[in-house]
Amino acid sequence: MMKKILALILALVMVFSLCACGGEEGGGKTGGNLNFTTGGDQGTYYGFGTVLAGVISDKTSTQVTAITSGGSKANIEAMEAGDAQIGFVQSDVGAYAFQGVRLFEEGGKIDNFSTICNLYMEQVQIVTLNPDIKTVEDLKGKTVSIGAAGSGVYFNAIDVLNAYGLTEDDITPTYQSFGDSTEALQDGKIDAAFVVAGAPTTAVTSLAATKPVYLVSLDDAHIDALIAASPYYSKNVIGKDVYGTPEDVTTVAVGAVIVARDDVSEDDVYNFISAIYNNIDSIKEAHAKGAELDLNFAASYEAVPYHKGAAKYFQEKGITVKTK
Repeated sequence: MMKKILALILALVMVFSLCACGGEEGGGKTGGNLNFTTGGDQGTYYGFGTVLAGVISDKTSTQVTAITSGGSKANIEAMEAGDAQIGFVQSDVGAYAFQGVRLFEEGGKIDNFSTICNLYMEQVQIVTLNPDIKTVEDLKGKTVSIGAAGSGVYFNAIDVLNAYGLTEDDITPTYQSFGDSTEALQDGKIDAAFVVAGAPTTAVTSLAATKPVYLVSLDDAHIDALIAASPYYSKNVIGKDVYGTPEDVTTVAVGAVIVARDDVSEDDVYNFISAIYNNIDSIKEAHAKGAELDLNFAASYEAVPYHKGAAKYFQEKGITVKTK
């Protein structure tokens, strides 16, 4: 009997010893498998998210799979349902979920997620093939795609229209994805489309390869009013070289934030963020948005507290972020 007990104790010691051994370099304990919801296949979320997932899976013991989705709101709902562990969200949509307002007013707030990092700025792009549409006021009476009903893009479009004294009733709205919007523009079915994504956006780049594309600029007075009403926005300029527009375009932007369920392990989130910011050069080579990665910007999101795994990495870099 004593021999059996000793054998059992030795077996347990071996199991615990194996569990305590570190994983791959930069990975801490053996990592998990994470579903990373991004956006539509014509948007920046999916393209950049696929690059990030590849780097994280290659450089750490955490395996990440980037999958297409309906965007910010759908990503938060997928995490709430347990279908995904990590997702992209617009900075304003993350705040709406955490507070239970706008997109989340009916279903109630969702707050079982935390921030990993604020990645880059997503521009509000008002895209048209009509050079006579030069201002937001020129959209009055036109057929305009304002994003899927209830999406983050929809609320961005409404915010911009309202800043200029217009409402949804002043246009003929359609509710389409980025890819469907640019196809409708090309076919002459709509006059303009709101696209909220990091520029260059695949759908708009594809359109610009076939026809001259124009973006509508916002003026400073209306930008100031918009930011005063909703501090999630900031002024942003899209250079004329991005899509070959006649001139630089001034608009507003929100942040592209990556969030995780609270129950994702500290090690996996640490792996996720460390792989990104320790490999910026290789990410830059793979995707244009890599050039916008900045550690201080990553720690700048205030609407939703940070995950402890992300906070650990920031602390190592001398940056303190708010956690739950």
